[in-house]
Amino acid sequence: MNILLSTLNAKFIHSSLALRYLRSYAQASFPTIELVEYTINDVTLNIVADIYKREPDVVAFSCYIWNIRETLDVIRNLKKVCPDVPVILGGPEVTYDADFWMKKHPEIDVIAIGEGEQTFLELLQAYQEAKVTGQPPRLRDVAGIAYRDQEHVRFSMPRAQIEEMDTIPSPYQDHLDELNNRVVYFEASRGCPFKCQYCLSSIEDGVRYFSLERVKEDLLRLINHGVKTIKFVDRTFNINKKYALEIFQFLIDNHNGTVFQFEITADILRADVLDFLTENAPPGVFRFEIGVQSTNDETNRLVQRIQRFDRLSRTVTQIKNSGKIDQHLDLIAGLPEEDYQSFRKTFNDVFALRPEELQLGFLKMLRGTGVRARAKDHGYVFMDESPYEILGNNILSFGDMQKIKRVEDVLEKYWNAHRMDHTLEWLLEHVFESPFDFFQSFGDYWESKGWSRIGHQLEDLFTRLQSFLQTQQVEKLEHVISLMKFDFLHNQKHRPRKLWWEDVMEKQEMQATFSAVFEQRDQLREDFARHASLEKDYFKHTLTAKVSFDIDTWIKTGDVIEGDYTLVVYYPYVEGEHNAFTMVDANTIASA
Repeated sequence: MNILLSTLNAKFIHSSLALRYLRSYAQASFPTIELVEYTINDVTLNIVADIYKREPDVVAFSCYIWNIRETLDVIRNLKKVCPDVPVILGGPEVTYDADFWMKKHPEIDVIAIGEGEQTFLELLQAYQEAKVTGQPPRLRDVAGIAYRDQEHVRFSMPRAQIEEMDTIPSPYQDHLDELNNRVVYFEASRGCPFKCQYCLSSIEDGVRYFSLERVKEDLLRLINHGVKTIKFVDRTFNINKKYALEIFQFLIDNHNGTVFQFEITADILRADVLDFLTENAPPGVFRFEIGVQSTNDETNRLVQRIQRFDRLSRTVTQIKNSGKIDQHLDLIAGLPEEDYQSFRKTFNDVFALRPEELQLGFLKMLRGTGVRARAKDHGYVFMDESPYEILGNNILSFGDMQKIKRVEDVLEKYWNAHRMDHTLEWLLEHVFESPFDFFQSFGDYWESKGWSRIGHQLEDLFTRLQSFLQTQQVEKLEHVISLMKFDFLHNQKHRPRKLWWEDVMEKQEMQATFSAVFEQRDQLREDFARHASLEKDYFKHTLTAKVSFDIDTWIKTGDVIEGDYTLVVYYPYVEGEHNAFTMVDANTIASA
């Protein structure tokens, strides 16, 4: 029997953990299962044609909010050319409202509800038996499904969760070449102890763990294969202190350059675990994703989210100060009783921690969640189709939501991309009342110019910020422009060919600057000084820019020494070596 397991990933670099679990559980009985991953950007007819040529006897898709529309489009067309091939759907998007999906989409034959390994195997056995006997498959005997009985939708007996997790064969025992150049998703446990009402994990009771031996074996196999990034999908990785610590230690000892991302709950991260991580974690190997969502106490109470923001802040600050672990903090706009001003406060509270990334999400009324069940209590209006994003509620209008989306747009382009960190720090400290006000004002300006509807080059991000600041009557704008020049030059690996500012130095001025640098080589920054004797190579390796204050001193001490300075950036063109810079006083150049 030809069995095809498939899904439509959001991007090519993603990989499906769910499909690999299903294959590993069933392959002892059905060793020829074929696993094929597409993306939501692939042409529907191309996917259908590819499935058709594989001549499957059964097709199963894993469904999520990000792929359900495209998946349904595929199976509608697939059923027209392969009407007798059973189509099985599973995954969180179809689990919690299976009756709705079955009645609305007659092309779906079966929906596997909840945890799918045992269910999928038994479905294949039922179809295999039917193929041998020539009789209809006995679907009523398979627990945990919705299925069709002639014109009616039926539900079989519910299926209990798998308690002995190690009875599930490893999804990463073989087929590792499929993971080349992809992000790998991994779980050490299933379930979540918390009951956040906007999250599907709140529906499942308890946390079940794979054994540490099993987890270590799988991780080491992936590391040795050369996987670059492993993302743990455990909903609260640090809930079991001893378990988490042992995995952290194992990865510290064996990482071999692989990067690991974890979802942690920061306010319950124990002090000794925090000290262990900040002292022992190799720089750049661990990344933490931390869901803050809101700092409004009443909002958190309404969604049954238990959180101590003071403890979370201490944890995030200590991790940041260690410089070893990047942190990605999440917010959700549109939670109950959080209006625009309250969300502004939430944003500023969290941005004050200066996370490496701050992600703005917008509440999605997922099927099966408490917030969807009680949507009328807060006047929610939301999209009928996935991703079920809210359009507003009783205290947050659609217009307010659009304003916050404009904040998200420029936050992603400027803060999360880290293209001009020094510039933003100056603006947030000296110019705008709060970080939120800066991103909101700039986002509104960006939208008014129509830039959200056109693309941009790197240089455009600088010229557009300059254009916005020129409308704001910014004091010491020349200092901001100087920092923008610094960020532009210092963040690039190679000497840029195109500069966005107008006061570009002439060749004669550059030569005078290089001569001054050579004369001052004994007083230069250490990382720059070793290049100073190579004056003949300066035109190939450096760029200069006129600036209005000594940026090097400001970075080191915070003191602003104004004057006529020249920034000189050196690009070594050596693998693993960063560029270097120095500041030259124009008076020195004039006297050189």
